[in-house]
Amino acid sequence: MDFRVLGSLSVQEDGEELAHIAGKPRQLLGLLLLNEPHRVPASSLITELWDDTPPRRATTTLQTHIFHLRAEFARRLGVTRELVAQDLLQTCEGGYQITVGESSFDLREFHRLRSLARTLCNVGDTLRAGHMLSEALGLWRGPALLDVDHGRLLRAAVAELVGARLDALVLFFDMQLDMGRHREMLGELARLVVQHPHHVELHAQFMIALYRSGHRTRALEVFDELRRSMHDEFGAAPSTRIARLWHAIRAADAAAVDANSPTSPHQVA
Repeated sequence: MDFRVLGSLSVQEDGEELAHIAGKPRQLLGLLLLNEPHRVPASSLITELWDDTPPRRATTTLQTHIFHLRAEFARRLGVTRELVAQDLLQTCEGGYQITVGESSFDLREFHRLRSLARTLCNVGDTLRAGHMLSEALGLWRGPALLDVDHGRLLRAAVAELVGARLDALVLFFDMQLDMGRHREMLGELARLVVQHPHHVELHAQFMIALYRSGHRTRALEVFDELRRSMHDEFGAAPSTRIARLWHAIRAADAAAVDANSPTSPHQVA
């Protein structure tokens, strides 16, 4: 099977969609997949579905949703509900878990490729690391679980995924800037700083790409916009490092720009 959560939720077998479900069962499936292969307690699933106001028979209703999920998979796969309960959607220790086994799973592959890229970067193989990151980022087809209702737990899990994707993007742009591909990055960085108006690393990378592309004035404006946004939202100033970058760009000191960029040296966690 092929499980996908980096975009719309999809479970396919030989190109046929299996997850023809909506509403709370789809929400349950999304949370179980984001936690795969770990168990999710029934209490957490109830919180996800009904927050702090569960119905009186919440546990029974949850069991009914799980029953329908298993029945749908069994029908689509042409197997028994018992087999689905044994191999795919399992009951365990007061909760439930999805086990995808050797099936294709875009979230698992994203984490694998991102981890491999960081390892390659740490040993200096930036070319292969860049390829790994490009492949990892290419798995995203839109916001995670974009067609699933989000309760409290899914919102937190999806926010964590957004952070992981941003970390991968920052590292990828580091490598692209190091290879002199600043012009190719301008459009994507311009879009991302609008989407993430307080993300300092993305703003620094955008400033460097602009400066190296001959847009020094615009690079200075990007810093001013970040400074105003952070002051208005948090009453705080940008980091000392990006402030030094601003001074270097203002002085048109290319060596100082390189010394104060996020790409020199690599900061790889």
